[in-house]
This record gives sequence, structure tokens and C-alpha cells, in this order.
Amino acid sequence: MKKSTKGILIIVLLLATGLIYYFYTTKEKDDVVIDEPVQETVSKVAQISYAVKKTYPHDTGSYTQGLIVYKGDMYEGTGLNSASRLMKIDLNTGKALKTHALDKEFFGEGITILKDTIYQLTWQNNVVFVYTLPDFKKVKEFRLNTEGWGITTDGKKLMVSDGSSNLYIYDPATFSLLQTIPVKEDGYPAQYLNELEYIDGFLYANQYTSPYILKIDPKDGNVVGKINVNELWQRVRSIHPGVDVPNGIAYDEATKKIYITGKLWPELYEIELSK
Repeated sequence: MKKSTKGILIIVLLLATGLIYYFYTTKEKDDVVIDEPVQETVSKVAQISYAVKKTYPHDTGSYTQGLIVYKGDMYEGTGLNSASRLMKIDLNTGKALKTHALDKEFFGEGITILKDTIYQLTWQNNVVFVYTLPDFKKVKEFRLNTEGWGITTDGKKLMVSDGSSNLYIYDPATFSLLQTIPVKEDGYPAQYLNELEYIDGFLYANQYTSPYILKIDPKDGNVVGKINVNELWQRVRSIHPGVDVPNGIAYDEATKKIYITGKLWPELYEIELSK
């Protein structure tokens, strides 16, 4: 009996082994999971380097929201309630040559100048102030349906950011919305667009909370270049610990010089971008 039992057990084991082998060798191909290699995405955005050509003083009390050069003079708009101002700046000293203070309930934002007319945004007040040069006389107010962050001009229209990934194109005479341009970096929305400057057919935008300045093609909204100013951010932190984020891009069309600074920064820089 013992020999018969052992024989039966051996036969059962052989049958079970055969069934297992048959099952695994006849599985459908669709049941087999193959780990595909992960494809790395190559960014189409060019990394733009820069060189600091000159360093200027900047008022650490200025919460910079807008920075421009117009007909050789520098202008700055600042924020914070009870501290928002529109100023004409002496570049060499960083001091204000002319100042217009906003009422305390207004939080000032970006500024631009078109045909001797200054446009100044407010953050959540939904108001755009319009002034004349050179006296800073307020002549008009427009309503804005979004938050106001950055503003610039291509010489004909006004371009505005609201902290999202959109750019808004406005008629300067009526401030009516003409177009909305979604901005994308490698196909994804480029959020937190802040201070703006129009330079040689491209928009340059500070990206809020980050060290990046984005170069944007306004024809399609694609980010085509990226500048990392983290080195300058770390430098000003070592000089004045109370500094905030990079913000402020100005372009002198006559001299082709570019200037950048930040909120409460002690310095302002003339930079030259790589080609």
C-alpha cells in the first residue's frame, strides 16, 4: 500500500507541474505587463544667461510693482496699502525726483507710459489710474474686471497680467478688452505672470515667487526663453534680509539697456542678455 500511495502522489505532482507550465506558457500577450522606459521630455524653452553691466542703488522702502524707462527717464510704481506711489526716479541715486502718492485704500501695481500718458494698475481695487506727463495729473480712471498685476505696451496697445497664465490686450483709449492670450511653457500654463516689459517684439514677465523672467512670444503665447536671476536674489538677501521677490523690468529703447530689480531690493541692475 505504501508503494502505491507514493506512486499516486508522484503522478499528481507531475500533473500539477504540467498544468502550471501550460498556464504560464499559453497566457495571452495582453496579460503580460511590460515596463516601458520613461521618455524624458526635452524643454523647447531656451535658457537665457545674462551679465550685470552696472549696479545702481534702489530704495529698500519701494515695494516695486512696475518699472519703466520713457524718453530717457526712469519711472517706478510701488505697492502696499498706505505706501503705494508713482515716482520719477534718479537712476544714479535711487531717489525719487517726483512722487504721487495713492490714497491709502489703493494697492498700486504695474505702470506703463504710452504717448505721454501714464497707466497705473491697482491690485484688487479694479481701478486703472491715468495720468499726464510731466505733472502726474490724474485725468481719468478705468474699470478693470480682473486683478491688476503687470502692464506694458507695444506702442499701440496695452498688455496686462493678472497673476494667472493669461495676458490681456486692451485698447488704451477706452480700456476695452481686445484679446486674451493664454501663455504656455512647454505646453503647460505659465502661471503667476507679474511685471511686464515689451522688448523687441517679445514680452518679458517676472514669474511671481520665482527667480524667473519669462520671454514670451505674444503672437502665440508660447514661452521661448527663460532667465534665472536667483544669483542676484541671493546677493540682495545677503545685503538686506528684508527683501522680497524679483520684480521690475525696464527697457530703454534708445540705448537698448535693460534694468531689473525687486520688491524692497537695495540694488537695481543693468543687465545684458545672451543672444
